[in-house]
Formats: sequence, C-alpha cells, structure tokens
Amino acid sequence: MNIPQNEIRCMYFMGSGRDKVNIVYNDKTDLLYIRLDDRKQDVINRRVSEDIVLDIGEDDRIVGIEILDASRRVTLDKILPIKYEVAKT
Repeated sequence: MNIPQNEIRCMYFMGSGRDKVNIVYNDKTDLLYIRLDDRKQDVINRRVSEDIVLDIGEDDRIVGIEILDASRRVTLDKILPIKYEVAKT
C-alpha cells in the first residue's frame, strides 16, 4: 500500500479482535475518516452538519464518519497516538 506522506493511518482492534476500526487522517486537507466496518458495501453519504458526513451502509448502519476541519473539532493526539514528522522533499 502506498500511503501519501501527509496521511496517517491507524487500526484499532476491539472486543474479540475481529472487529477493527480504521482511522485515516490527512493533515493537508485536515480530514479525519473513521471506518467502522471494513466490508465492501454500497454506502449513502448523509451530511449531519457542515463538517460531519456519515456513511450509511447495509441495514442503515453507520459504517464511516468523515470529519472536516478535524484539528479544530477533535483532539487528534488522543485518537492518533503516533508521533510523526512529515518529510520535507
């Protein structure tokens, strides 16, 4: 997988270890995406506020959450417990 330099990816395992949450943060666009269900499925985007979009999947379940201007809305160092530097090229 080729991850852009401005993107951070984390994976958290919950419960029995079979359920995983994927978190992607793009510091260039300040967008945080939390994927709650990694199965391939059709989703409907539902904007719930100016800065938050929910991906609704099968059985009307939330499968993803997109947060715009994430650094102003979420304490990123609590969600992304990674120290990093973006390489200068």
